[in-house]
Amino acid sequence: MQPVHSLSEAIAVNFERVREVFGHSGDIVMQTIHWDAEEPVEIGFIYIQGLVSGALIQNLLMEQLKTDSAGFTLNTIRNAISTLGQAREISDFEALYQSILTGQTIILLNGFAQGFAAQTQGGEHRTVEEPSTQSVVRGPREGFTEQISTNTAMIRRKIKDPNLWVEAITVGRVSRTEVVLMYMNGIANEKLVTEARMRLQRIDIDAIFESGNIEELIQDDSYSPFPTIYNTERPDVVAAGLMEGRIAILVDGTPFVLMAPALFIQFYQSAEDYYQRADFATLLRLLRFVCFFISLLAPSLYIGITTFHQELLPASLLISLAAQREGIPFPAFIEAVVMEVTFEILREAGVRLPKTVGQAVSIVGALVIGQAAVEAGLVSPAMVIIVAITAIANFAIPSFNMGISLRILRFLLMLFAASFGLFGVTVGIIAIVLHLCSLRSFGIPYMSPMAPFIMDDQKDTIFRFPLWALVTRPRLLSQKNNIRENNVPSNKQKI
Repeated sequence: MQPVHSLSEAIAVNFERVREVFGHSGDIVMQTIHWDAEEPVEIGFIYIQGLVSGALIQNLLMEQLKTDSAGFTLNTIRNAISTLGQAREISDFEALYQSILTGQTIILLNGFAQGFAAQTQGGEHRTVEEPSTQSVVRGPREGFTEQISTNTAMIRRKIKDPNLWVEAITVGRVSRTEVVLMYMNGIANEKLVTEARMRLQRIDIDAIFESGNIEELIQDDSYSPFPTIYNTERPDVVAAGLMEGRIAILVDGTPFVLMAPALFIQFYQSAEDYYQRADFATLLRLLRFVCFFISLLAPSLYIGITTFHQELLPASLLISLAAQREGIPFPAFIEAVVMEVTFEILREAGVRLPKTVGQAVSIVGALVIGQAAVEAGLVSPAMVIIVAITAIANFAIPSFNMGISLRILRFLLMLFAASFGLFGVTVGIIAIVLHLCSLRSFGIPYMSPMAPFIMDDQKDTIFRFPLWALVTRPRLLSQKNNIRENNVPSNKQKI
């Protein structure tokens, strides 16, 4: 453990030590101001350019100090900077370094071995914009930003309750990244909060730059293709999850907030489900599950049926497929792998290219390559259709992480189908179901409330009952204060 060095009474000595520690970095601003009062006054300021607000330093801090220039003491400085918020007194260099790196301004008074850290955080920040990954037709248009204070404030605006508790944890030996654990006291399970806090405190790593780093370090099963922690950039989704008993983990520098526990059914629900009518939301959820099966099974079923089980097809369809495959030099499995890999390349290229040309390149590339492959006799038209439908169904899944999981498992099922036909696909499905049932997210079964089956929680799984019927919170998430609504619609009241 390194010794803690106290500040010197001489401002020049403190300045020189800061210069040495920061390697004479050009963005470290250190300036001294002399004011003539009854006695000469020398005040030193230390801050990092770009992390502080110049207006706060110039207009509020220095001007306020100038008005109180007679008889400077530590109490005078404390009172002068009280307009900036809480002034924290510091007496050692370790506290000084951390305060500077978090955007605070250090104020030193010559002749005193103490100083103050003023809350002057500022600089350039991205404004609140509409989320790009979870857009909705009806609902709020605001999304998280990279500034953690803005993100916590956006959640506070959704939940105006003192029981919304926030715990700040610093993670990363070098990056010193601020991580916030947020939960509803009295609703969230205390064991869940304790477990999340312990997992965050056990992280021992040099740097954390994104919530994905935290996710990898605290998730339950690192080798599962399925995500066991949910991420979102929508404040309304986080607020709804907190009200159900989940905990939220916010990381400074990223707009993606983690939520746990995460259930399998949660990745197929959208925020818009709760802003539309219940019948329409249920229809959309059923459609997403159809897309789930199409995205996972369509290529493997096509390979298995056309290779081993042609008797399952009607004669007219079988003749049509046989005519299409006439002259194709590759088996159906090679066709599917080539087309799937080609589409994955186009998808990745569309993401990496500039937005002005990325979408056009991906669409035109898919059309041109598909048409050229058919005309060249390398793949059949039916295979192009299967791959296209599979890709479109994958885009209909609200969670990007879950879509990646299906893309991985799709190739494994294609291999099973090419080796053993539909029997291989069946074995693969059974293995996937067994794996899903074995997963847990912070101790909560991943497939709940379907496995284990909880009847009361079926109101908000595959089907979405009207809001007045969602009386209780999910049983396994909230062990206390389980009732969230005592509302009876006027048309349901007895006359």
